[in-house]
Amino acid sequence: MPPSCPAAAALLLLLGRCLLPSALSFPKDLAPLSTVDLPPTSLYPCFRGLARDNDTAQLGLDFQRMLRLNPTLFIAARDHVYAFDLSQATKDFYPHRHLTWKTQDMKNCAMRGKLQDECYNYIKVLVPKNDRTLFACGTNSFNPMCRTYKISSLEQEGEELNGQARCPFDAKQTNVALFADGNLYSATVADFQASDAVIYRSLSERSPVLRTIKYDSKWLREPHFLHALEYGNYVYFFFREISMEYTTLGRVIFSRVGRVCKNDMGGSPRVLEKYWTSFLKARLNCSVPGDAFFYFDVLQAVTDVFQVNGRPAVFGVFATQSNSITGSAVCAFYLDDIERVFSGKFKEQKNADSAWTPVPEEKVPRPRPGSCAGVGQAASYRTSNEFPDETLAFIKSYPLLDEAVPSATGRPWFTKTTSRYKLTQLAVDTAAGPRGNYTVLFLGSEDGKVLKVLTGTQENSSVETLLLEEISVYSPAQCSVKREDRRIVGLELDKARQALYVAFSSCVVRVPLSRCDTHGSCGKSCLASRDPYCVWLWTGACVAFGQEIRAGFEQDVENAAKQLGNCQDVVTSTGDRNGASDSSYGVRQESEGKDSSKTVHFTFLIGCVFVAFVLGAFFSGLFVSCYCSHMFQKAKHVSKDPENTIQRPLSLRSLAKMNGLLDSQSKDGLTEASSPKLYTTLLPSEKEPHNGTAKAGVKEHPELSGLPTPESTPELPMKNMKAIRNQWEKNQNCNNAKESQGKVPRCHGAASNAERVLVRHSQCYLPKGVEVTTLEELLKHLHEASGSPKKLLSGVPGHQPAISPHAAVSFANRVQPKIPDTESAPYYSSSTLPRDSLPRRLDVPPD
Repeated sequence: MPPSCPAAAALLLLLGRCLLPSALSFPKDLAPLSTVDLPPTSLYPCFRGLARDNDTAQLGLDFQRMLRLNPTLFIAARDHVYAFDLSQATKDFYPHRHLTWKTQDMKNCAMRGKLQDECYNYIKVLVPKNDRTLFACGTNSFNPMCRTYKISSLEQEGEELNGQARCPFDAKQTNVALFADGNLYSATVADFQASDAVIYRSLSERSPVLRTIKYDSKWLREPHFLHALEYGNYVYFFFREISMEYTTLGRVIFSRVGRVCKNDMGGSPRVLEKYWTSFLKARLNCSVPGDAFFYFDVLQAVTDVFQVNGRPAVFGVFATQSNSITGSAVCAFYLDDIERVFSGKFKEQKNADSAWTPVPEEKVPRPRPGSCAGVGQAASYRTSNEFPDETLAFIKSYPLLDEAVPSATGRPWFTKTTSRYKLTQLAVDTAAGPRGNYTVLFLGSEDGKVLKVLTGTQENSSVETLLLEEISVYSPAQCSVKREDRRIVGLELDKARQALYVAFSSCVVRVPLSRCDTHGSCGKSCLASRDPYCVWLWTGACVAFGQEIRAGFEQDVENAAKQLGNCQDVVTSTGDRNGASDSSYGVRQESEGKDSSKTVHFTFLIGCVFVAFVLGAFFSGLFVSCYCSHMFQKAKHVSKDPENTIQRPLSLRSLAKMNGLLDSQSKDGLTEASSPKLYTTLLPSEKEPHNGTAKAGVKEHPELSGLPTPESTPELPMKNMKAIRNQWEKNQNCNNAKESQGKVPRCHGAASNAERVLVRHSQCYLPKGVEVTTLEELLKHLHEASGSPKKLLSGVPGHQPAISPHAAVSFANRVQPKIPDTESAPYYSSSTLPRDSLPRRLDVPPD
């Protein structure tokens, strides 16, 4: 028996409660509190290159990287390095110095099969060598070279150096570099075909040149290097690569952090000579937790070290795989968590077909592979050259750690999964606000927008993550040269001067950190913006916070100033403006009520759709079950009535009507004689006397021509012949007739409830009919009367055949059809009736 509706509703409610929490656990995309469109941002200062440089005017800036050394901002591009003095704040964004370094090898580059646009000198390395000099390397038409320049004047110092393994050959290839303890640590590709990925140390008089093992996919497999930093005894490299541990899933990209010791001297002459003995790498885990983790595996950018909750940490922008849904996330990683993972278990694959598993601790030699000489377990070793061969052989075969580095708080600090564009760059301010207690993220995207995000740094922080602003920075009118490339390729934060430098391939734009003046004199709008860089002065103005402001201001980032009145109630000398609707400078403020009613997260919609599908399927099954049960009970009830099992054949009137026997036509005002409505109308009752007005010429009666013959009557296949023999037409309509000289209206009588149909005389002067119970009796009576036509029509008073005079002779001599004995006919059936014969015209003589 199907379940009742209350039980089904309770079951579905329980199912919905179980499903919704898991569906809502995925963080929803945040709607921006403020949107800054192009009209104001197109007025921001923009640098596109030197006006007199024809190559830049035709090809664009071709930005490569930025470096800020207070108070100077260096921008490396194609053939040039530009220096901007940030202390001289002007409306124009123009360099006060620049250097030009053009290639002299363009012809050889063209001979190598490269395009002309690729044969310039793209400055890919720009790092401070010391307090006085910069180290720069360029592709130099696929022949990389390096130089040293003075920071103060950008004049070259010393000779050029070969840039192989320090700088890539192609501008499209990624690379990182930094100086630590006088050594240059670089990570790039070391050959023209970009097949030899390398982490390289050079330019030191005290330390030997070291590199990673060549063409060993366990060490590096098609890496994209993104950042390098020095911390403690190590140099860390952040990159992404094709994973080795999940080759069964295809070319899956994983984010990695690698580490080498700064005092590494290489291995012994037997093992790892001139190679790193301390290189280790581990996976970075930026994912949304749950029953099944949702991973953001593709590292896009990494910051330097910041203090987060009193612990050193780095921030990274991650994205989903290229063939996955478009999504991005920001995760932070504590450096002590990275150190803990590097002290954990190693990962190994015993054979080519087996899975990767942790290496048992008893198999790890001593001192621990990856240790720095003179530190920890290797404290007894002065240099890495003294390490045992067993330790060196182990680190050569097992550089990968088993555990992944977890993100701070165990989940991303910010996610964006409903946009078609991924996040590409980030800059972080961990000391925003008058008291320096807020963290603000500036995120660059592929569509030329900067997202300004306020985030809480602790798991149970009172500050909720908010998308404060969405700023459209890319202006096609300013930045488009050859093509429109909206991807943000660099962000540099200058907090002291309240500016953010946003780099595109063809331009660099200076964007202010806040737009406080757009709130005007509306205190509620200023405080409800929840911008740590904006404060509300008691004098009635919303301004950007600076060191000169020491008192007399208000800021409410956490509570959003809900206790204040509307902006119409605030009137100052600067004017009356409603911050919630003010459109100055293209800023569109969304009120909290509207925002909450317009935004529905897609995960909630997915949960609703799934629950609706389950509800629909359940109720559909319940309805079908109830309907089938009802029909079964009805059929069971009907089967108990013996009369209902008998099939009822068609009535004589219905069968006659299908064969045209009931149709009558009028042509040219002449009325045809009516066809017989039933065979019984032609059969006078034997108990009634014959009318004396009947004529002798009954043999010429044309109505007999409409009777069925064995040749023209097909047999109707009927089932259950015996069952219907005594069940002939319980309900019968009365017959219609017409007088020979006029049109008589049809007679509609109600069907009798008796078992038999009694055909009586009516006002149409029809003869009384015999009682007919089956078609068998009808045909039998016709057969008996076939020899006496007079008897057949003796009961028809005043009958006059409607025939033309000139055809009377031939029509009178018409041979009447012989009706055989129905009981003995081989084709006999109780349903034998004319099916396909056409109605005959009585006023037209036959041929």
